[in-house]
Amino acid sequence: MIVLGLTGSIGMGKSTTARMFTDAGVPVHDSDETVHRLYAGKAAPLVEAAFPGTTLAGVVDRAKLGARVLGDAVALKRLEAIIHPLVRADADAFLARHRNAGAPIAVLDIPLLFETGGRNRVDKVVVVTAPAEIQRQRVLARPGMTEEKLASILAKQVPDAEKRRQADFIVDTGQGMEAARAQVNAIIAELIGVSGR
Repeated sequence: MIVLGLTGSIGMGKSTTARMFTDAGVPVHDSDETVHRLYAGKAAPLVEAAFPGTTLAGVVDRAKLGARVLGDAVALKRLEAIIHPLVRADADAFLARHRNAGAPIAVLDIPLLFETGGRNRVDKVVVVTAPAEIQRQRVLARPGMTEEKLASILAKQVPDAEKRRQADFIVDTGQGMEAARAQVNAIIAELIGVSGR
């Protein structure tokens, strides 16, 4: 089974591209969705123990947790030390299930793949990209987003040009949905050809 890492900077269309892989029958593990699930389950008591008062009825209150860790590098590291191993274990179980089921490809959707050293966990990397102006328009259209927040987020991410340089495949969402879907289908066809040899 080929493990494909899917990543891209904020506003590039990674979530939409992940759905295109799912639509094509490729299993996708979504790190963000996994965190949401963990915050409502296994991670909640661990987060509460580290950051008292950040859960409500056994579920992490993301606003309260955000207020405690954002802008505090030490607190953020402590949170990551709780969450990252749980997400990784969930992803490993997902890969084992699909490997046993005989899937030719599985996707790990990892927003900060390059930033968190995730490159060594995957066989190939797909980077989702779009022109900077389109990215900016998409992100600034989000509720509560400002130029300052966008600049702060981008400062923490590996630049798009560097991600593209390290990619095995690129999906450009700036050309519209159908063009992006055609690129996804071409990647799948190539990889199934490789895994079938």
